[in-house]
Order: sequence, then structure tokens, then C-alpha cells
Amino acid sequence: MNLKDKVCLITGSASGIGLAIAERYLADGAKVVIADLNGDAAKATAETLNAKGPGKAMAVTMNVTDEAAVNAGVAEVIATWKKIDVLVSNAGIQIVHRLEEFPFEDWKKLLSIHLDGAFLTSKACLPHMYKAGSGAIIFMGSVHSKEASPLKSAYVTAKHGLIGLCKVIAKEGAEHGVRANVICPGFVKTPLVEKQIPEQAKTLGISEEDVVNKIMLGETVDKEFTTVEDVAEIAHVFAAFPTNALTGQSLVVSHGWFMQ
Repeated sequence: MNLKDKVCLITGSASGIGLAIAERYLADGAKVVIADLNGDAAKATAETLNAKGPGKAMAVTMNVTDEAAVNAGVAEVIATWKKIDVLVSNAGIQIVHRLEEFPFEDWKKLLSIHLDGAFLTSKACLPHMYKAGSGAIIFMGSVHSKEASPLKSAYVTAKHGLIGLCKVIAKEGAEHGVRANVICPGFVKTPLVEKQIPEQAKTLGISEEDVVNKIMLGETVDKEFTTVEDVAEIAHVFAAFPTNALTGQSLVVSHGWFMQ
């Protein structure tokens, strides 16, 4: 199980979980594509990673909700490295409101980034994986792919949807040697999560400390945040696993918040 010389496209990977996955893949000798809406950040991240070795990194600017932009980014990767072995659809945002106050535009924006992004990047990568006779597609789900929380109607809907899309790809891709999986992290203390703490405190009328200890970590076994490194290790397992034995499965990484 290794990723030496595998070409791995990771969306939203200029920072956070996506960057940690890129670093883990590079440590195993992979070639990593830093795909991000912020092209300058993607380029800077790729340059930093290349200075570390032992793998190789390239940057592409990619708006995952724009089919033309996704196709252009994938074409750039194929032109450079001739193949795509692994897709990690990681780009995402969070918007919190009570359902009756949720702006429709915000609902559509969140679902588009998470679901349209997963669909469009998969659609663009699959023909190249089918041609090669192998590949792995990994969606970044959440504990909210299995469970619900107040204020997160759009996010919970999107993350549940990724499991359905994964299962379809697993069934359609099996005859071509393509696997699909979903990683479902608990709360990871990235800027995305840190931004939610004051937002939820204000909306729920509680302290920021209570948001962390009761809302975010209240159901964990040890009151610990999941780390980006925890998630990256599971992303490595799914990317490198050599058979279809795990295809179509989702794995919760949450310090016991949700147990299957």
C-alpha cells in the first residue's frame, strides 16, 4: 500500500485538511495537485511542498462549481502528468442559520460547492481512471454525513448526499477498477471550524466555551478535536488500498462522537 508516483488531485488543498492530505501523500512519494479556488495560494503551497520533497506538487486554479474550470484543471493535470490516479474532493464551506432563516442563496451556494463540486470533479476524472483501469475517489464527508446538528440544514444535507454519490460511483466504477469512499471527520480545528464558534455562540445564546465543550466535543469520548493528521491517515488508506474490498464505504473519524 503506497502512492509512489501516483497522481493525486486534491481540491481545497491550499490549507487545512486538504493540505494535510497533500503532505501525507507527498511523504509517500506521490505527485500531488494542489487545486484551489485561490490560484495564488495554490501556487505558493505547491512551491513550499516542492521544497520539502520527496514527492512533486503542481498547482491548478479550480472553482469546483464551474464545469469548464474543473475540466480545464483536469486537462492541465493530464497534459503535465498524463494521468490521475486519486481524486480527493475536499473543497467545502460552512454556513449556519436556523432553517426558517436560511437564505436560499446560501443554501444553493453550500450545496453547489459540496455536491456539484464532488460530481463535476468525479465526472472529469473518471474517464481517465477508466482508461487506466484503476483509480480512487475520496469524498470529504463529515460526522454530519451520519448525524444532524441544529443550524446546519444545508451542510447536513450536502454531507449525507456525498455518501449516496459515493455508492453510485463504487458500483459503476467497480468493473473499471475504480474505488470510492467517504471520510467522515468530527470537528477538526481548522479556520472553518474556528469561525463557527462565535457564530454558533451568538445564534444559540451560549458562551463560546459551551459551543466547544457541549456542542462540538460534547459527544466525543475524550473532549478532543480530530486532527488534520488523523484525517490524512485515513485518506492515505483509502487512496492506497489495493482492492475493491472497502469500496462504497464511509469511515467516521471523530473521537467516538458517532459510533456505527
